[in-house]
Amino acid sequence: MTEPELLVLRGGRVFDPALELDAIADVVIERGRLTHVGAGAGSGLAPSARVRVVDVTGHWLLPAFVDLHAHLREPGQEYKEDIASGLGAAAAGGYAHVCVMPNTRPVNDTRAVTELMRARAAEVGGPTLHPIAAITVGQRGQDLTEMGELREAGAVGVSDDGVCVMNAQVMRRALEYAKTFDLVVIQHAEDHDLTAGAQMHEGAVSARLGLGGWPRVAEDVIVARDVLLAEYVGARYHVAHVSTLGAVRILREAKSRGLPVTAEVTPHHLLLTDAAVIGYDTACKVNPPLREAADLAALRAALADGTIDAIATDHAPHSSLEKDCEFAEASPGMMGLEPCFALLLGLVGQEGITLTRLVDAMSTRPARIAGIEPPRLKVGALAELTVVDPAALWTPAHSALASKARNTPFLEHELRGRIRATFARGQLVLDRLGSAG
Repeated sequence: MTEPELLVLRGGRVFDPALELDAIADVVIERGRLTHVGAGAGSGLAPSARVRVVDVTGHWLLPAFVDLHAHLREPGQEYKEDIASGLGAAAAGGYAHVCVMPNTRPVNDTRAVTELMRARAAEVGGPTLHPIAAITVGQRGQDLTEMGELREAGAVGVSDDGVCVMNAQVMRRALEYAKTFDLVVIQHAEDHDLTAGAQMHEGAVSARLGLGGWPRVAEDVIVARDVLLAEYVGARYHVAHVSTLGAVRILREAKSRGLPVTAEVTPHHLLLTDAAVIGYDTACKVNPPLREAADLAALRAALADGTIDAIATDHAPHSSLEKDCEFAEASPGMMGLEPCFALLLGLVGQEGITLTRLVDAMSTRPARIAGIEPPRLKVGALAELTVVDPAALWTPAHSALASKARNTPFLEHELRGRIRATFARGQLVLDRLGSAG
């Protein structure tokens, strides 16, 4: 069935913090663009073969989300996730844009792999895939990749992802090289010498469980070093999945001096502490590890005041082969694209976190960091929005998930807030909407 040329979303709460827009209004989408936004914009339009009218009373219409940090596993590990299933999960989570990390097999360190990923995404449709290429060849921390070619091929940033660039000289040169092409350098901040043999956060829980501990300072020392390098070079620097109160302090000081430093935090680091690992729950083994209550409080405060710019899912799908095993053998990571907004909606109203800040951190700020045009709910804009039912209850385990993965400790949790529709590139890529009665 052909999608009608004109879609009217009638009577929803239209909320776009970047435009200071918060109103009950109608939104009209015609041939992929917003043609009307306002009260009564859809009045007088009746459903027909050309017109679809949907009553979205009680729903929120938000700018579509942008994920700075996801793993879609293609090429090389399609049994965990592939681009089709990953983009389907992104659409189901309200995302119009997904930035994909380079730890594929082979590593995305060449134009060929970058172009392959974009071509595959174009074939399957849905949200836009933005490759993040490797900083160094093979993520080995030695020779820099050809960042100019990678930029031309469509890369929006560079990162060695789960591997820290340990050598300060290599990191300096990476920042200088990336600055030439206006690429953001994204660091996985971990001093590997301090985390050798680590399985979880270093603290009372790791001692109780007899698991090797990862100290906070392993993250802090890299963030501190890199902030100094970024200041010296004058390059854009971004910290992936911040997890410690010490890193937050360093970032806050850097931002107070106007340095071009940004950071992201994951839902699981905002919601869980290392106590979740008790029982050796491999679903809670992540990299960096879940920290303590003081870290969680610092992360929430930093999100609220903007020290942490963005929320990123770090969507890391694994199969049962990597998770249904002894804790020491389990791969770190959890899937996160589909439940992200619902998981975090419960934080609104707590510790200074507002709906404005949540939407900003999931849409506008990550888009700016990646150099993507932020989704906007204004007349003339490309339709990139998500429709949310904030009262809907759902449980991931009892829902038809698009992702191939089920590795999350939230699988059996009842969540509030369901994505009903997602528009990306002017197209309706998720449709759980009915029609006006």
